[in-house]
Amino acid sequence: MKNWIWIIVAVGAVLVLKNLLIGRASKGDIQAKLEQGALIVDVRTPAEFAGGHYEGAINIPLSGIGASLDQLGSDKSKPIVLYCHSGARSASAKRTIEQAGYTNVLNAGSLHHMP
Repeated sequence: MKNWIWIIVAVGAVLVLKNLLIGRASKGDIQAKLEQGALIVDVRTPAEFAGGHYEGAINIPLSGIGASLDQLGSDKSKPIVLYCHSGARSASAKRTIEQAGYTNVLNAGSLHHMP
């Protein structure tokens, strides 16, 4: 029984650390960006996107984000909301996009975290 308790505690700790490291935004922050007219970008694969996505989102897979920056527009201050399956790919995409000079990028984390 003690082993199960430690497993549950360890899994919980990993999930908390994952969210801290990935830097997923709150639903309130996401909603505010959407109200500002944010571009919504799904960085999952085309197959995942085809299986269901947030209404109005465009699909730019993480593997091609660097080569597809033109799809984000020339206004580097326009709000951009990124999401994927767990938040890891959208966190990576956020770093790439910010390195290209975009200043208003938000990692929403999972599609299921979108409002």
